[in-house]
Amino acid sequence: MAAQPNRLARLLRTQIETDLARKMVLLSGPRQSGKTTLARSLIVDGAAGANAQAEHYLNWDDDEARTRILQGAFPRDGLVVFDELHKYTRWRNLVKGVFDRDHARMQLLITGSARLDLYRRGGDSLQGRYHHLRLYPLSLKEAGSAASLKDFMALGPFPEPLLAGSETDAKRWSREYRSRLVREDVADLERITEMGALEQLSVRLPALVGSPLSINGLREDLQVAHKSVERWLDVFERLMFIFRVDAFGPPRIKAVKKSRKHYLFDWTSIEDIGARFENLIAFHLLKECHYLEDTQGVDCELRFFRDIEGREVDFVQLVNGEPKRFIECKYADTTISLAMLYLRRKFPGVEAFQVIATPGVDRFAQEGVRLISADTFLAALAI
Repeated sequence: MAAQPNRLARLLRTQIETDLARKMVLLSGPRQSGKTTLARSLIVDGAAGANAQAEHYLNWDDDEARTRILQGAFPRDGLVVFDELHKYTRWRNLVKGVFDRDHARMQLLITGSARLDLYRRGGDSLQGRYHHLRLYPLSLKEAGSAASLKDFMALGPFPEPLLAGSETDAKRWSREYRSRLVREDVADLERITEMGALEQLSVRLPALVGSPLSINGLREDLQVAHKSVERWLDVFERLMFIFRVDAFGPPRIKAVKKSRKHYLFDWTSIEDIGARFENLIAFHLLKECHYLEDTQGVDCELRFFRDIEGREVDFVQLVNGEPKRFIECKYADTTISLAMLYLRRKFPGVEAFQVIATPGVDRFAQEGVRLISADTFLAALAI
């Protein structure tokens, strides 16, 4: 039997506890990635005690809790968690007032299933009062012995389906997850009238993972305006249904700069095994970049390379604007990518990896490119 979600060590936990001692924390992440479980465990382990969850945890989606928030009927000591508070248009004013008045004796954790740094709404600035951290679904390192690379490929990274261990249950969970996000989260936060076309887009996106996304192609498929498709993709990104990767393009390599690729946080709906594997690697690289940004202040970006001659390398990790790693994903192909060799020659000092699903492989191959199994590569990441 796999470990239960509340017993898994989340690597962001220590940073949350450290930051709460000085400022409020905005904790964002995709819905059902473990924010509530982590927040409740912090209440139990803190001074509030095990019997205080009902008082110290308030979810905006709960009618009673929402009334208590609006009336100010919540504790003013210990850790207090406001969940999904970004759905309240004046949420910044509320938490600013509470923090400025009571921060000497209470800690504030604001959690939400959207990018809280974007859903700031109107109101007073929170500048200098908070740290923003991103809690994404489980990585292979966090799952530990509870799940293998094969499990991640089949079940995705979200705690509930991953730890349940059933592909059938994971497929049902994925369909319900997408439906709730489109019909509930979008409706709560965005003004969109063409919900049917938006849902069609959500179904269309998995088949297009890993390739530069054509807005014109989607516009023709959905029979809507170009601006509508662009806006809907922005909405999906804000709600953490997808994440997008920009091109890496120094002038000397004649790169295509305007292309963007997209990936899903839940990749179980991707039928192509190669694209699903690439998405899994993309998720882990993004999670590492954002972890380093949020906890160490490192300027870290995830990009991809494609030039005007059609050469493409799946990922480029940048640190402080300079390439740190080149990563090519090949589900089973051990022949080193020619595009990787080209990029390696242009940047001989940058680490280059060709990551494959086959276990037990880790060797330097042609021109110093490291051919490595995904489980070994992912275990070495920061998170």
